Amino acid sequence: QVQLVESGGGLVQAGGSLRVSCAASGSIFKINDMAWYRQAPGKQRELVAIITSGGSTNYADSVKGRFTISRDNAKKTAYLQMNSLKPEDTAVYYCNAKIQIVFPLRERDYWGQGTQVTVSS
Repeated sequence: QVQLVESGGGLVQAGGSLRVSCAASGSIFKINDMAWYRQAPGKQRELVAIITSGGSTNYADSVKGRFTISRDNAKKTAYLQMNSLKPEDTAVYYCNAKIQIVFPLRERDYWGQGTQVTVSS
């Protein structure tokens, strides 16, 4: 059993900051890429940021310079620091990770259930 659990979502005012976390648990051999996606009502899910096991990062243009993705391998946790938040950042934020489980030793794609981030004007 592998599980991703997001936390840290909530309501913030425009211009504020928030950090969401994604903790992985279970029979994990190795966590490869970790990413944050978001989905606003009536819109498609979009990639926000991704971080590889080697620490390389990429961001959506809409969040570049404002958001920072990071990971703590000892804690098996990824983070998304969100600064200068805008109302258009309002969405459910989902954690995604490519994880090699212990048995069978294969990489699988896992998703968290999401955490709501609401930015008020």
